[in-house]
Amino acid sequence: MNTALTKYLQPTAILNFEHPTVIDFLDRAAADAGREPVSTAVALYYAVREGIRYDPYSPFYLPAHYRASAVIQRGKGYCVGKAALLCALGRACSIPSRLGFATVRNHLASRQLIDYLGSDRFVFHGYVEFYLEGRWVKATPAFNAQLCERHRVDPLEFNGREDAVFQAYNRENNRYMEYLEDLGIFDDVPVRQIVAAWENEYGADRVQGWISGFESAQGELGKDFYEEKPLDQA
Repeated sequence: MNTALTKYLQPTAILNFEHPTVIDFLDRAAADAGREPVSTAVALYYAVREGIRYDPYSPFYLPAHYRASAVIQRGKGYCVGKAALLCALGRACSIPSRLGFATVRNHLASRQLIDYLGSDRFVFHGYVEFYLEGRWVKATPAFNAQLCERHRVDPLEFNGREDAVFQAYNRENNRYMEYLEDLGIFDDVPVRQIVAAWENEYGADRVQGWISGFESAQGELGKDFYEEKPLDQA
């Protein structure tokens, strides 16, 4: 294998695919995938998309919040936590895997989430790139099918050969997701960079308020995104 790909196969403190919890999740996720890398990557994608509930109100400020084993144990996470888990699983299966980030605008976020952020710009939205059949292929496991149905958008499918990135429009041909800025590719979750970018975008006081809220609530804010209506339904 190309030595340039080696770093995308290694475990890290965050992408801890050697942890028993991750191994158990992997055994179940890839049980029927066979040995072929494309089919394995597809199986892993759907296991994370559907097996980990999307939760934008997840803690975000420590490496432990993104650790693959912790995301599984919590059973939910926002896009970066889910991407970190998928990246770790890919590496566990000897598929070179890395993390990509972008700034996006989500037109179907809830009013509560927009008010919480103070913006409709989502900075450091995360996805995964798998190296399959000689090239990098994007996979975005953030939104599970139940949530997509609430937002009247088709769940994002992945076949291992074409990029799976968010659709521009929903079923009613209304704007769904805009990619505004490419923030680059990383071999691990850049936690400090994410927090700094959020402070710059949303304001340091607001971000520190979120952190204080998580600290006082022991990591659970009691918000249920699935009870919030998308903007176009509010």
